[in-house]
Amino acid sequence: MNNTRTEKDCLGEMEISNEHYYGIQTSRMLKVSGVAEQPIVIYPDLIMALAQIKKACAIANFEIGAIPKNIADAIVEAADKVLTGKLNSEFPLDIWQGGGYTCINMNVNEVIGNLANEILTGHKGQDTVHPNTHVNKGQSTNDTIPSATHLAIAPRLDRISEELNLLANTFDKKATEFRDIVKVGRTCWQDALPLTLGQEFSGYASVCQRLVDKIKNIRPGAFEIVMGGSAVGTGLGSEPGYMDALYMNLSKILGETVSPMKNLFDGFQNSDYVVTVSGLVKEIATTLSKISKDLRLMSSGPRAGFMEVQLPALSPGSSIMPGKINPTVPEMVIQIAHQVIGNDVAISVAYDEGELDLNVWDATFYKCLFESLQIVEREIPILRKYCIEGIKANHQRCIDEAESSIALSTFIAATFGYPTGVKVAHYCEKNNKKVKDAVVEMNLMSIEEANAIIDPLLMTNPEKMAQVISKFKQEKGFE
Repeated sequence: MNNTRTEKDCLGEMEISNEHYYGIQTSRMLKVSGVAEQPIVIYPDLIMALAQIKKACAIANFEIGAIPKNIADAIVEAADKVLTGKLNSEFPLDIWQGGGYTCINMNVNEVIGNLANEILTGHKGQDTVHPNTHVNKGQSTNDTIPSATHLAIAPRLDRISEELNLLANTFDKKATEFRDIVKVGRTCWQDALPLTLGQEFSGYASVCQRLVDKIKNIRPGAFEIVMGGSAVGTGLGSEPGYMDALYMNLSKILGETVSPMKNLFDGFQNSDYVVTVSGLVKEIATTLSKISKDLRLMSSGPRAGFMEVQLPALSPGSSIMPGKINPTVPEMVIQIAHQVIGNDVAISVAYDEGELDLNVWDATFYKCLFESLQIVEREIPILRKYCIEGIKANHQRCIDEAESSIALSTFIAATFGYPTGVKVAHYCEKNNKKVKDAVVEMNLMSIEEANAIIDPLLMTNPEKMAQVISKFKQEKGFE
């Protein structure tokens, strides 16, 4: 058996090692590949989506009489082998490439073509199945790469959605667990009205669920693609009936309704859906970062900080200070947000740099978007399992802070009027007193009234507090 085979392209001939299924065009680009030392298949989504497209195209081209059945069947079988992931090493090109990822499209065409040729003839080569003539029939890099990118997005969004749902449920459980633990609220890093720790965590649960809803809203766009547009949107190079057959078969393969964009020229010119998805991924990342910053503050200390909650201890937090424990998971989440924000900026610039009839900056779109999708998807279960689930409340610390907050003078303002509330606040500041003690010393309430009414937990329930204020005013003759 020969160790090499001769393959041809528009630039000439090359001897290709029979060790590999990729061919001449991939081999040419290997010379200028590797700047990131990250092969495209580090995020295999695009390769998998391209294989699904090639499979659907082969079936469609057979159904309209554009290629013979034996060649179509061999391409389908070869595409299915690629979809197993066992041939990922055959996609060695670096994630950073020029030419609108033409080399990536041809890498897939060559692997599937050589596999199909081997299935039919027993050897690799271009003699029976050709990567351009057959595997790429009716297609162009310009419609396959953007379309595959769209299709690859949906499974990633689905997994993030699943993880956000689980995280929302965990926050809900914590909200129930902490529902009666009152603490001081903080705005502008200053003491504000009290609320419960459960109310805070209910907010975290709500925003996670809201993000899930946003994913549902943008998901359908992943299945609006530009296949059939060929090089610039005109569809030149395909035969009659190709588009209808392609979309029908691609929908069957994916189990989703896949449809062409209403205007293919728009689809070729504009990659705005990638920008939309990136923006939402950034929103998810920064939301989780904001929550993580809250947890970092609430757990600060444990002696000289807020000390309201205790995060699970995962590892020693210092190589020199015994007993120090760091909020490592929240800090990981915060740093991931930094990366996602940077990726989103790069994607926005790449969209802005698109010219005329095609946006060629597919490498920027793919590398940055799928890095963001992957790291956000993988951070959520870590945050949930190794941080949120194990959070404990420092109940006594929370109630001590709430009871000492001068913001409790808001009750006095609502009952006696704002000027009196201000006097109570100033009295507390000057004499280092709690509001409950101050109103007694200032002869505004009896000890019994103060104990019953100046209750931070009461202030977390506006309806109940309004009833108490009304009753107190009636008893005092204020109404």
